[in-house]
Amino acid sequence: MMATYLWVAVGSALGGMARFWLATAVASLTGPAFPWGTLLINIVGSGVIGLFTALTGSEGRLSVPPDIRVFVMVGLCGGFTTFSSFSLQTLELVQAGEILRAGAYVSASVLLCLAFVWLGYVVASGAR
Repeated sequence: MMATYLWVAVGSALGGMARFWLATAVASLTGPAFPWGTLLINIVGSGVIGLFTALTGSEGRLSVPPDIRVFVMVGLCGGFTTFSSFSLQTLELVQAGEILRAGAYVSASVLLCLAFVWLGYVVASGAR
């Protein structure tokens, strides 16, 4: 079990460094007016987790040890962008025919996360 946590830690560190590098590189090319780097990171991370899930899942073409799946999906993708997990979980709900739950998950995630980022900002800044 401890080795699994190490795989997650290493993957998270590498994913986080990749995120910082790509966000910085894109911002230097496009400027600060729109978060193109974050958008690109979310798109790439979602694509990677979808690809890896399909390739290495129970019906996938590749057989990899569970720790490698954790390294890529939780570590690398999670460190790179948590939007990839959100996207995969939404897809899994849709594939299971849970369209209403998927919609509720998307809506709740966006609305509650926006509300709580605002709340955290207000609490920390003393703003009203």
